[in-house]
Amino acid sequence: MSTPKLFDTIDVGTQTLKNRLAMAPMTRNRAHNEANAPTELHAEYYSQRASAGLILSEGSQISRQGMGYIDTAGIHSQEQIEGWKKVLEAVHQNEGVMYSQLWHVGRVSHTWFHDGEPPVSSTNKNANTQVFTPEGFQPTSTPRALSTEEVEAVVQDFRQAARNAIEAGFDGVQIHGANGYLVEQFLHDSINDRTDRYGGSVKNRARFLFEVLDAVIEEVGSDKTSLRLSPSNLMATENDSESKALYEYVIRKLNEEYELAFLELVEPLADLSDHPQLAENVLAYYGPFYDGVLMTNGNYDRIAAINVVEEGKADMVSFAREFLANPDLPKRFAQNAPLNEPDRDTFYGGDAKGYTDYPFLEEMEIKG
Repeated sequence: MSTPKLFDTIDVGTQTLKNRLAMAPMTRNRAHNEANAPTELHAEYYSQRASAGLILSEGSQISRQGMGYIDTAGIHSQEQIEGWKKVLEAVHQNEGVMYSQLWHVGRVSHTWFHDGEPPVSSTNKNANTQVFTPEGFQPTSTPRALSTEEVEAVVQDFRQAARNAIEAGFDGVQIHGANGYLVEQFLHDSINDRTDRYGGSVKNRARFLFEVLDAVIEEVGSDKTSLRLSPSNLMATENDSESKALYEYVIRKLNEEYELAFLELVEPLADLSDHPQLAENVLAYYGPFYDGVLMTNGNYDRIAAINVVEEGKADMVSFAREFLANPDLPKRFAQNAPLNEPDRDTFYGGDAKGYTDYPFLEEMEIKG
């Protein structure tokens, strides 16, 4: 029997990846220092998982303005760049490939992160969700709408963050355009009520996304740039009244005018029965609009991942909690070996427990 394509190499951007399993971005709030810089613990964590075909870093805020959770490792200061350099040195020593996920949370934030001032967004509508603060999870603060000039400045923050990521040694970057964060706050008409060139029509609401893409590509190249989208997302958003038309426009434009390293599409995590405007199966609906390297994410297990790649519906599959609990996930999948269960109590904050102490398969075999 031939080896499933999931375990084959694949060319992505400037790299040949050793398999088609990606480690998805995961916020784990371990940057316990005033600079919000990665530490030696981050280096150990990511290098442990270097057998992934591709590692996508935790979301890294592109500026202090883009921060919404405590102890997240940013990519906007020299101290953060130096911290990430140590992470990338360790990952590359283990022959890993790693992209930085560039992140601006927008209104999914709290005044605590902004010296008492409101967070920013496309709008002044509250996200009505919660964020992780020093006092635990707290309701989001009401944002203020960015001026047109300020939107242009945020685009440049993305550009600078991409430059910083390459300086730190990342092999590429991923723009976070999912999960109700700033990009979606511009895309979705349930949020975006602007009257300038960033509001109104689908083209105008997508303008911010494409300006960010253009700036990042100018800085690092399209072959080192990727994008994450969640077209049927209901996290911190009611999405868009014509979501299918919106995301078809975005994905067709990506396909026709850009040559990204890859596009990642996230499947819905919520019941969509009350949202008929959303595609229940994101990959099936939007995949045919895109001819480039396509990554899928969302509640896949081993068999589903093998099948979706074997059938040519996606080129890669990203996993989050499975990679957290199983640093050697590709080996376990290849051998159909048992998986460690993730410890939910240690997901956010803390230290090595539930972060770098999950056993490798060899350790379990020795103990067994």
